[in-house]
Amino acid sequence: MRRLKSWVFAACLVPLGLLVWHGATGGLTANPIEDITHRTGDWTLRFLLLTLAITPIRRVSGWHSLAQLRRMIGLFTFFYAVLHFSTFLVLDFFFAFDLILADIVERRFITAGFTGFVLLIPLAITSTHRMTRRLGGKRWRRLHSLVYAAALAGVVHYLWLVKVDIGPPLIYAGILAVLLGARLWFRFAQKRARVVSATNRPGDVAANAGRVG
Repeated sequence: MRRLKSWVFAACLVPLGLLVWHGATGGLTANPIEDITHRTGDWTLRFLLLTLAITPIRRVSGWHSLAQLRRMIGLFTFFYAVLHFSTFLVLDFFFAFDLILADIVERRFITAGFTGFVLLIPLAITSTHRMTRRLGGKRWRRLHSLVYAAALAGVVHYLWLVKVDIGPPLIYAGILAVLLGARLWFRFAQKRARVVSATNRPGDVAANAGRVG
């Protein structure tokens, strides 16, 4: 698993490496700020969906050690989200906070994107084992359910951003729907298994047999 973690860590840095390479060699588009914004936004959403995909993949495949990759990929999600927001903050507006605030309020796709970014902040802060122990498992899981709202905000941000070709954001929306649907199915199956297990306990079976007799 340690070797796999190293490979995954290196793979997560590839988008950043390509961005730096294209920036240094003139490989960005005629509007480099827009290109950087789109690249970092795309990778933020991809890593976010990949983070959400780990649990369904782990449950279907039985490869439970995959859970050890979730925190790393989640932190890379936040890393690319910070790059995405920093492009907007520094390169687009150069810390003109009055204009930034007006943009967040007035343009709905930026409102959605900023909401998703804010929701990721507490998840990144509480991603350490120490914070997990400090919060307690139940409260930590409740807090980290914000990732679903962050993913939804990210997809809506992308959908509202594009004006012509809505195909790519709809693909992301479909992937998110499948991942959320899988979680609901697993939760339903787990609850049903508990009910079946409870009704099939030896004492219950004997009691039911007595009633039938």
